[in-house]
Amino acid sequence: MSSEHVSLPIAARVRRLEERVIAAGLVTDEQLDAILERNLSRATPFNGARLVARAWCSPDFRELLLGEPAMALRELGLDGLLADDEHLRVVANTPTVHNVVVCTLCSCYPVLLLGPSPSWYKSDAYRARVVREPRAVLAEFGTILPEEVDVRVWDASAEARYMVLPRRPVGTEQLDEERLAALVTRAGLIGTAPV
Repeated sequence: MSSEHVSLPIAARVRRLEERVIAAGLVTDEQLDAILERNLSRATPFNGARLVARAWCSPDFRELLLGEPAMALRELGLDGLLADDEHLRVVANTPTVHNVVVCTLCSCYPVLLLGPSPSWYKSDAYRARVVREPRAVLAEFGTILPEEVDVRVWDASAEARYMVLPRRPVGTEQLDEERLAALVTRAGLIGTAPV
């Protein structure tokens, strides 16, 4: 665990809550660890990459993913990756629109779908700046967009999680879904990189 994470006010609050639940005899520390391990063992950006690759190969699946993400997850056997109260919204990059995701209040993020969130996603600097100056932040990640491309910033919350459907790279028409999925990065699923 990074010292940066431990020092965050939310980390201290979570630990106090854990201690109260343990003290009440509702769960043990070992049980909490086992639950986290079980859930995080399924947390990988490859889950989101599989969705993207299928959407690139199947126009019908693309429409399903954009319109009914929970059904798309179920179709690929990825149901159960979101909590019952979480709503996933998938936003598609196009030639004229580039999407990027942030959580300005904390660091809400679909962990099981995109893997553990990167430390920069939780940083105060990213959370504040990407809303005010998204082009500058994207440029720092190496993503330089033409002026005619509209940048849309999506603010995640405890109830609504976001995933970006990146544009399919040119020259990948002959690749199968497995090879396409290997091209997709966690940064691409957040929107700080093209793929």
